[in-house]
Amino acid sequence: MGLVLASVWCWGVILDKLVQFRRARREAAVFDRAFWSGEPLDGLFEQIGPEPKGRSQRIFAAGMIEWRRSHREGGGLIAGAQSRIDRSMDVAIAKEGEALGRGLPVLATVGSTAPFIGLFGTVWGIMNSFIGIAESQNTNLAVVAPGIAEALLATGLGLLAAIPAVIFYNKLSADANRIVGGYEAFADEFSTILSRQLDAAA
Repeated sequence: MGLVLASVWCWGVILDKLVQFRRARREAAVFDRAFWSGEPLDGLFEQIGPEPKGRSQRIFAAGMIEWRRSHREGGGLIAGAQSRIDRSMDVAIAKEGEALGRGLPVLATVGSTAPFIGLFGTVWGIMNSFIGIAESQNTNLAVVAPGIAEALLATGLGLLAAIPAVIFYNKLSADANRIVGGYEAFADEFSTILSRQLDAAA
């Protein structure tokens, strides 16, 4: 029962992550088109607000909020604005990466432990079968087979839980790294634009 529940839990995580990653890629593509549309950054920030729903938008908002905070009332810039903007976006990227990776350790844990749990169940079942054989003093296949078949079921359930968990853990981990890599590339491009404006203002 534990292995069946672990398998159901893994499939829940897998389906949730597939939907979440698909949404994240779609949001990133939509925002990327808006960002490079030529619209002024201040206007784009006014549209999405300081607390947007999209992940890419939140990274952009983190940089823009720090950008605005770095301006004095007279219009001048506070020293060290570039490094603070970069750190703000790095923190936002770290938060988004953590959210994307949430649940993946479950797949790793099930993938690495389920076969051993199933093997333990098989060993335990075969041991009980041999005890039953010794008590009944009968080695007839009809007596031995049901107990061994039941014992081997545990190994089958362990593999049934572990194989999808390992396959999708590797796939989803790579997808999460790819999405976070896109966020980092966007942050670098955005930082370059702001750096150019900072140099022009100076």
